[in-house]
Amino acid sequence: MKFAIPFRPKLFDTLKGYSLKDFVPDLIAGLTVGIVALPLAMAFAIASGVKPEAGIFTAVIAGFLISALGGTKVCIGGPTGAFIVILYGIGVKYGLDNLAICTVIAGVFLLIMGATRMGTMIKFIPYPVTMGFTCGIAVLIFSTQIKDFFGLKVDKVPSEFVEKMRVLIEHLGTTQWPTLALAVGSLAIILCWPKSWQRRVPGSIVALVCGTLAVVLLPSLHVETIGSRFGGIPQGFPAPHVPVMSWENIRHLFQPAMTIAILAAIESLLCAVVSDGMVDDRHDSNQELMAQGIANIVSPLFGGIAATGAIARTATNVKSGALSPVAGMIHALTLLVIVLIAAPMAKFIPLATLSAVLVNVAIHMGEWHNFGRLPKWPKSDAAVFLTAFGLTVAVDLTVAVEVGMVLAAILFIKRSSETTQIMAVDESTETEGSHHSLIGKEVPKGVMVYRMMGAFFFGAVDKLESVLKREKQEPDVLILRMRKVVAMDATGLNALEDLFERLHRKGKHLVLSAPHTNPMMVMEKAGFIDRLGRENVCPHIDAALARARELLGLPPAPPKDPLHHEREKLERARRELAGALERVNGVLNENSKLQTSNSREAPNSKLQNKD
Repeated sequence: MKFAIPFRPKLFDTLKGYSLKDFVPDLIAGLTVGIVALPLAMAFAIASGVKPEAGIFTAVIAGFLISALGGTKVCIGGPTGAFIVILYGIGVKYGLDNLAICTVIAGVFLLIMGATRMGTMIKFIPYPVTMGFTCGIAVLIFSTQIKDFFGLKVDKVPSEFVEKMRVLIEHLGTTQWPTLALAVGSLAIILCWPKSWQRRVPGSIVALVCGTLAVVLLPSLHVETIGSRFGGIPQGFPAPHVPVMSWENIRHLFQPAMTIAILAAIESLLCAVVSDGMVDDRHDSNQELMAQGIANIVSPLFGGIAATGAIARTATNVKSGALSPVAGMIHALTLLVIVLIAAPMAKFIPLATLSAVLVNVAIHMGEWHNFGRLPKWPKSDAAVFLTAFGLTVAVDLTVAVEVGMVLAAILFIKRSSETTQIMAVDESTETEGSHHSLIGKEVPKGVMVYRMMGAFFFGAVDKLESVLKREKQEPDVLILRMRKVVAMDATGLNALEDLFERLHRKGKHLVLSAPHTNPMMVMEKAGFIDRLGRENVCPHIDAALARARELLGLPPAPPKDPLHHEREKLERARRELAGALERVNGVLNENSKLQTSNSREAPNSKLQNKD
């Protein structure tokens, strides 16, 4: 059997008939997004615990590969705020070399997810989980910027949120007012920059230029810059470097690598959905995951960090007129040119301005309106949201994703089990249509009929046990009506097998009525149908009742008109209608007689009036 992995980037389709007319808007959009991405790439890298050029290298390499090989038309890839917390934590705990290895492993996971067509599975991650850790990440991003925003004199900021906030609060007295003024001014420019100008000249670029000019023209400010902390940005591109790998290190990195992969998948596919709505297109989620995987494998080899789809830069790309993945490739090349030409100027960029850029990202990243919606949500969803948010902030993003997913799964199982119904039925409780109804049918003594509805899986098995225990005595023949059991798992199958064995030991019988396709296949494959006896699997309730009489040694039930009940209802309706017609005719006849009588009296009354 051949196993083929479909690999067809969106670029292949968009280049058909591509012309200079299409290239011009892509060029403008690519240049615009490249300029927008410059301060973000450096800010994300610094906040992640690496040098600013790592963010630019990521935007160049990963951004180019994601656009060239991805499954969307206009998505922009690169470093994002979502990774800051997890990358910083990995770097502190395992070191920067192991951070690179962890990113490569995450890329392999993403590549496997795309190759095995798991792209559509990401949409099953519950909304409260994604929004919970997204808001948590926004809070953590803001907390990482307090030091540079206020210019605090702190030698080392702890990675844990509670300890970090304690240390920062203790050092609030070391605030540098020139740094704070520059940060507040930069943030004000970004927030107040007119939206009508944003498309051509982004507010973050204006803030970056103004902040840099302030440092150059006012040397007395004495604020920390990229040059004072990192020594500037190298004017060139690094040679590829493969980090030293050992199993002792790698085995500890699988868990955080999986977190990076899941986060990258969620962010990139969410970005793809947003871009589809903006350009009226349909993305290929599996192709997008494979492109993300390749980008995250290659990027660390050139000093980069983890990358995924960036929603804000994608929106800017679309608003700037992008038509194809070419715009994303130009965005990456624009950043490369900036590195090659303008890198020496980067040493004057103040960290306070980059901090203001990230504070703006945190403000707009958090879905804060969801906190106001919590009272209107189901309590279980609100609990999942708050759990994911709280664990992200107070403990760790990896733990938050894991616990949030497990909690959401448990609640989903609980809700699904609540839809499963198992109940005894007779003529008084029957709700089925005439063909499947017990009404008018004789249920022999010693026979009990139970109706099962929904999915019979491990979350609902206890319902069968509870229903049967409520009966003081087990019937001689138990009929399970399974027409509306849409699915069954191994636990449900085991419950049926246990029920059959228990009845069989007591000389009693189990009969299945009209099992659905999926449960039937599960029972067939497990060999349960052969142990039960195929004669005890009946196509409908009439056949099941007939089989029960046969097992009890009773003669067949006297033949009855299958439409007897319906005929009785129609006869009653006919009699009621006939009675109604008789009453109507009676009323009409009385009116006719009255009108005739009035017409005879009218001439006599006229003659009397003349006299």
